[in-house]
Amino acid sequence: MLDRYSKSYVLNKILPFQSIPIIKDVFHISLVYNTGTAFGILKGNNFIFIIFSVIVILSILKQFRELSSNREFAVALTLIISGAIGNLIDRISLGYVVDFLDFRIWPVFNIADISISLGIILILHSLFIKK
Repeated sequence: MLDRYSKSYVLNKILPFQSIPIIKDVFHISLVYNTGTAFGILKGNNFIFIIFSVIVILSILKQFRELSSNREFAVALTLIISGAIGNLIDRISLGYVVDFLDFRIWPVFNIADISISLGIILILHSLFIKK
């Protein structure tokens, strides 16, 4: 919900490709339309990303009960699914993903991307570090 609300707010308040400094030269709100995947890689393949997202979401949901046997893993899977759904809604309804968090040293991203990244970090922690 936070992802959907934040994207809606930014779309209604900021012009495309406009950048508003929050902390000058450190953090800006910059509206970017991302037709690619993470960091804008493979631009223009929206249909492929829609299919891939649906397959990933359905696969995780199908295996959720088995995969989420521990709490950390369940939280991780929930974060990944929710982020994937947030970006999938953009891809289907807009034809691109709305990105707006701009730290100037990293490609512009959104709340869904944070959710997916945190989920992956938790899975890696659960699999490799916590053993």
